[in-house]
Amino acid sequence: MGSLSVGYAAMLEQFEPREAVALSALAEQHGFTGVMATDHFQPWVPQQGQSSFVWSVLGALGERTTGDFGTGVTAPTFRLHPAMVAQASATLASMYPGRHWLGLGSGEALNEHVVGQYWPEPAERISRMFEAADIIKKLFAASLAGRDTRHTGQHFKLESTRLWTMPEVAPEILVATAGPVTAKRAGKHVDGLITVGAPLEKISMLFGRFAEGARESGRDASTMPKVLQLHLSWARTDEEAMRNALVEWPNGGMRFPKADIRSPFEFEQMAKMVRPEDFEGRMVISSDPDVHRAHIQRFADLGFDRIYLHNVGRNQRDWIETFGRDVLPKLVR
Repeated sequence: MGSLSVGYAAMLEQFEPREAVALSALAEQHGFTGVMATDHFQPWVPQQGQSSFVWSVLGALGERTTGDFGTGVTAPTFRLHPAMVAQASATLASMYPGRHWLGLGSGEALNEHVVGQYWPEPAERISRMFEAADIIKKLFAASLAGRDTRHTGQHFKLESTRLWTMPEVAPEILVATAGPVTAKRAGKHVDGLITVGAPLEKISMLFGRFAEGARESGRDASTMPKVLQLHLSWARTDEEAMRNALVEWPNGGMRFPKADIRSPFEFEQMAKMVRPEDFEGRMVISSDPDVHRAHIQRFADLGFDRIYLHNVGRNQRDWIETFGRDVLPKLVR
């Protein structure tokens, strides 16, 4: 891939939609090159306070910014049928050619259980995600070719149809992965991967399995996008940075799987057990911009093409200006 791109992670769990869009535009003015927004139906904890509909916000981001933007991630498996996600993504890509990408994930009960379906084990959730990705790929390819397609699979059914609004080039499809099996399947079946900050050894392993899958499909993983969402906490003092992490993003310090928890109020009770040491190795918390720069640079050196930064505090404007001045210009690829 090309040179490193560092974008802004717009947290729709924390900021009402107009504010999230305004912050994204401000980030672009200070050197951030794109925007990632995640599809949540609820915030992680009540303190975060928001959860707007990502597809509406992405449309506004397309108008207010000029860089890339995408879902990091949406789950086309429970609340929304894959065909609806394909239509939403194709429409954005038609409106903003070359800018929109589609990030898919297997979902969390926090967001997906609200429609009342059975919440399956991880293996089934992953199976559903890749079948959904296959449906979306089929719709993109058939629609570009001017024909209908259909699908009857283990989890989904699609009657003969096409997308009547399509861009000239279909959006990239990226899959969120944190494990070796998912990483290999992503390399084999979709355009790229998304992951979150983790020990570098684990990321290297994921890249290796992703490359294996790419080779099996006759592709070169070095030409495929690798996207990182990186949570951090910066403030004017170390104490404020830690307070922001504990109050605003305690889920970042929870050292256990979170995909089966259904309510922000359950997370709120669990957050009472989170201590400062729980963030060690999971999220950099510091008032020193250069500490953050060095941490981001390690991921860039590992081979990520696009990194989207999320500062967990409410001090977004101060952080955007500080990182735009003191961090982004010093990152190299």
